Amino acid sequence: MEVQQPSYILMKNLLYALSLSLILLSCQKNQKNGVTYTPRVLTATEKFNESQPAADSVFTIYNYNSGNDKEVSGEEAFQVKFRDTAVSIQKNKANAASTDKFAFAQFVNTQKTALLVQAADSTGATTQFYLLALKGGKLDVVSLDRPSAGKQDATSVPGLSKVGRSGYLVNNDFFITNVNAQAYLIKRQNANERIQGEFILNSPDKSTLIFLSPNSLYQVHYPSDESFTEKLSKPAPQSAAAISDWIRENFTWEKNKKGITYLKFSDSDRIVDIREFS
Repeated sequence: MEVQQPSYILMKNLLYALSLSLILLSCQKNQKNGVTYTPRVLTATEKFNESQPAADSVFTIYNYNSGNDKEVSGEEAFQVKFRDTAVSIQKNKANAASTDKFAFAQFVNTQKTALLVQAADSTGATTQFYLLALKGGKLDVVSLDRPSAGKQDATSVPGLSKVGRSGYLVNNDFFITNVNAQAYLIKRQNANERIQGEFILNSPDKSTLIFLSPNSLYQVHYPSDESFTEKLSKPAPQSAAAISDWIRENFTWEKNKKGITYLKFSDSDRIVDIREFS
């Protein structure tokens, strides 16, 4: 039987060690570069409120490309890590373009296992929104986007509106609650377009969103997916301050038989159609 020479054994061990180093280096590089996720589309109301699997958060928010392992706030661009890996999102199914740079990143549940993020890129486009959430021990990436053919889409995109402490309204199409990260699809006034109006108010019970359009107040009770349109006899004021006074002087909050609160024109001579409260 031939006995292996010590030099041969040494060379074999060196090659093994070199191969192992290359594998580890490759893994570290992949972690640094991140993983690209293809988002799914939110098609129904969902809750994203899974508990942390350990004491440390599965998500960390960093200054973009800062290399500093500390949380940030303010106007900076952000980067998000899921465990030890930077998150990158494929923005369009038609091509491989992706982004790991976010203009906005905010936890939307007390467990800190769900993040609302807004993509940012070199063109300054900041209208794509996503939910990043822990689900079944893995990262679930959800796109908050619905096709729209609205007349105002080319010139006006609603973007993100913070609705008090209740949550976030995304492009007049989604409402994401704080505390438990429940995501609602907002019922549209017309099915093929996002609500073509400006969000101006939330009801006292924090359940009805009010949108001002040129000829009406479109109102959505998002927990039940019911809606009501209050026609306007005259155009609303243009400034935010004037709108507030105009609503206070001309409208009151009323509940229908289902307990849903809507904003109604407070005209003492108005003839009320009982179908409004059916």
